[in-house]
Amino acid sequence: MLRGIEDNTIIVGAYADPRSGGICPMLAAHRNGGRTNLASFARSWDRYTDARRPRLATEREVMTLTSLLEGSLVAEDAPTGSVAALARGLRAERALAAAADAATAPPPVVPDEPDAAPIRIRRLRKQPLAWLRRSSRPEDREAPEAEAATRPAGVA
Repeated sequence: MLRGIEDNTIIVGAYADPRSGGICPMLAAHRNGGRTNLASFARSWDRYTDARRPRLATEREVMTLTSLLEGSLVAEDAPTGSVAALARGLRAERALAAAADAATAPPPVVPDEPDAAPIRIRRLRKQPLAWLRRSSRPEDREAPEAEAATRPAGVA
């Protein structure tokens, strides 16, 4: 059916539409070697697409059908067994991958931080625009005054 969907124009609401040249997904599958006679598929397809008359299937409808068919093929190939056994196998694979990454990874680089550098944190929660106001700390007020003294006269 997947090959038929790719190779043909797919319609909804009819088996074949001579005006558009489109065919339903079941006929597309039949023309590409698939053998099915499930009328329930045709009813479900028309119900999903809300078909009232023959029309071309939208790109979204065709993509949805393709995804569902591909998902059913993956489900057939899925390993059987309990979910707990699959989870154990997955955890073992992840542990092996983490061990391999840890063995080949370079040691982490830790930047040197000077101990003498002061860390200043201002609380802005009570005064949301406090960062716009002049600081009340004496060391912050000295810097603009020293900068003003080095400017040429007449420049603000």
